[in-house]
Amino acid sequence: MKIEEIIKTNTAMDPSKKVILNIMYTQTVIGDKFSELLKPYDLSGEQFNVLRILRGQKGCPANMCIIQERMITKNSNTTRLIDKLLSKELVTRKVCPENRRKMEVDITTKGLDLLNDLDPKVLEHEQLFSSNLSLNELEQLNTLLEKYRTLK
Repeated sequence: MKIEEIIKTNTAMDPSKKVILNIMYTQTVIGDKFSELLKPYDLSGEQFNVLRILRGQKGCPANMCIIQERMITKNSNTTRLIDKLLSKELVTRKVCPENRRKMEVDITTKGLDLLNDLDPKVLEHEQLFSSNLSLNELEQLNTLLEKYRTLK
């Protein structure tokens, strides 16, 4: 469906405005569907992102700076996210032995099990949105999006 139909307008749009509206609307559609996927697990997208970052550490703890740097949503309150994951027993947090001002966060076995359960569902979610594009179109879309967000 065209963005003009979605926002119910007959007015011709500047292509720059149309691209931004398309990206914003697409982000909302993908985000809503992803939230539906995570809802039965009582996880937000940001909490899921933290768990994936910690799993990617392969057994090494991460400090808050590392987690924040790797977050997709840069304005997330990392401390609050970690607190929620702690209360769900999906992560552990302890003082760094080398620098007592730093906190180290690690994923628990329960957190790893949750991600393992979610992995096929997340893959299905990703494939759902790319199913009507060829591999070449997906690569082109990635290239264009990376080029689009690179500001001069």
